[in-house]
Amino acid sequence: MGMGVVSSTRAPSGVTALLESATTRSEPESGERKDPFLIALGERVRALRAQRGMTRKALAQATDVSERHLANLEYGVGNASILILLQVTRALHCSFAELLGDVTTQSAEWLLLREMLANRDDATLRRVRVAVGELLGTGPGAGEARARSPRIALIGLRGAGKSTLGGMLAEDLDFPFVELTREIEKTAGCSTAEILGLYGQNAYRRYERRALEEAVQIYPEAVFATAGGMVSDLVSFNLLLSHCTTVWLQAEPEDHMARVAAQGDTRPMAASAEAMEDLRSILAGRAAFYSKADLRVDTSAQPLVETFQVLRAEVRRALGMMV
Repeated sequence: MGMGVVSSTRAPSGVTALLESATTRSEPESGERKDPFLIALGERVRALRAQRGMTRKALAQATDVSERHLANLEYGVGNASILILLQVTRALHCSFAELLGDVTTQSAEWLLLREMLANRDDATLRRVRVAVGELLGTGPGAGEARARSPRIALIGLRGAGKSTLGGMLAEDLDFPFVELTREIEKTAGCSTAEILGLYGQNAYRRYERRALEEAVQIYPEAVFATAGGMVSDLVSFNLLLSHCTTVWLQAEPEDHMARVAAQGDTRPMAASAEAMEDLRSILAGRAAFYSKADLRVDTSAQPLVETFQVLRAEVRRALGMMV
């Protein structure tokens, strides 16, 4: 589920309190209309938080900003100071441009590209992305461009069945099974919890990217089980899409929650009274990225054995293997 983030720089608590008292209101005055820009800003903050799998409580802890103030920000109430927004961008690992909603105004070329790509459908944008990847040398090799990559990457939120189904699929294909979380821990020399606790989310993403790059180099064919939040790092996710045959393992929120609970998860989100609401928000925020996978399998639609048969058939057909 969502992992807390440790901000590298925080305003002193006294400064934060002063800023909040000067800029926070619990609700607009009667008859007052909320500013459309502040509404859109709040929606982007919520979306970025969901993509990164963070609860509002976790964001509050990472920014040293109260949950009440963040709630006001997300619902477009009041005018957050620039320093508060700076703390939010650091915790969410995004730029001001992304938070403010206009990253494509940095140069004339950006503006021209934006105009060319405006109003194109997802299928067209995907072809453009693949073509750009090949042009820049970040796409698959010549052999991989003509056929599906024999590196199978299972993506999806925790509890989708990536480890269980990934091990079964690797055995069936006679491929190595690689759990990227374990590779991250090997690279860092400590556990995931220690990476996050000692160094923060940004460091975790760096280790994750390095582990993925090394795995792609080492394994010409394999089954990868990825961490649910890998889609939050667009560099890593692009690498995954370019060099692997990706499979989105989908599941209903209730199944995600039940499976994680069965694994003995004791993290705050699992114990929160708002856990299901948070989970639905995370799924909604990441669905647009998960949907870029080459294949998708619903792991809630049938029991485990039948689900594996569906996954096996989909992957074997994609690789041109006998089903």
